[in-house]
Amino acid sequence: MGTGSTPMRLALYQPDIPQNTGALMRLAACLGVPLDLIEPAGFLLSDRRLKRAGMDYLDALEMTRHRSWDAFLERRQPKSRLILLTTRGSVPYHRFVFAPDDILLLGRESAGVPAEVHAVADARLHVPMHQGTRSLNVALAAAIVLGEALRQTALLPEEARP
Repeated sequence: MGTGSTPMRLALYQPDIPQNTGALMRLAACLGVPLDLIEPAGFLLSDRRLKRAGMDYLDALEMTRHRSWDAFLERRQPKSRLILLTTRGSVPYHRFVFAPDDILLLGRESAGVPAEVHAVADARLHVPMHQGTRSLNVALAAAIVLGEALRQTALLPEEARP
């Protein structure tokens, strides 16, 4: 599986849009990637918009809820690198070498992550975009980067054969 004791993970820092969180949960379930939800979230996890976006894939999701950033850090595997996806990242995601036990961290849609979270990250990546554009939807950015990370580490799910 890789160098660490855990597979690659997707972590959401205090998400505030239920539809995006549902889409990210669906992405994680479909790609077999565990998801960490770092609370507080800006909505209830029983929100119907979250369930609609996640559809029936949420049953296949391996998710761990953390009551706070500190609680997440306490449970984090020490060998796992924390890779922050941010518009302020200095490295384009396609020029980064991913490891099988990396944790891809996404910030709040409305505010990103605070300075103390930036400081803990082992790397800060961005998705290159056309001049004059600000940012991608967080779920789209996660899908782009997670796909590349899984490709590089040979962790993409096997294709279903008829």
